[in-house]
Amino acid sequence: MNWIIQKTEKLEFHTDLKELLKPIQKEIEYYNWVISDFEFISDKELPIHHEEDFFVLSSQEFNDILNSQTQFIWGIICGFPKDQEIIVNENNIPFAEENDLIWKNENFQIPNSSIEIIAFDSSYTIIKFKEKNLSNTFKRYFIEAIKLEDFNS
Repeated sequence: MNWIIQKTEKLEFHTDLKELLKPIQKEIEYYNWVISDFEFISDKELPIHHEEDFFVLSSQEFNDILNSQTQFIWGIICGFPKDQEIIVNENNIPFAEENDLIWKNENFQIPNSSIEIIAFDSSYTIIKFKEKNLSNTFKRYFIEAIKLEDFNS
């Protein structure tokens, strides 16, 4: 299921990953993460590789971001179960700005990812799940989240 958050009292700012992922916080340790096409503001130095078009973070490194005051203004954050190979097509790196595919239901820019979070100009946060349990847990916490297909219509 795919969700978009436009307005909420639960997020101090878009895209506050610590609060956004709070409902599935326990599951985060079972994932590795890819971040691409990013622009952010943070209160501390993070394990983010500015010289790379994309980079992979372990769950421990990702937790460094979650435990900071970091606002993703633009970016794609993809989660992969740790037992799954991360396959990124370097000729088609995920991006948000001017990408109509982010608004398409069930479209994941890295096809074998299980979670995709899209920071869209500090105005919207789109989050997509392949696992129904994670999606349902997320929606129970963010009751104000709108189905992406409803938002697009």
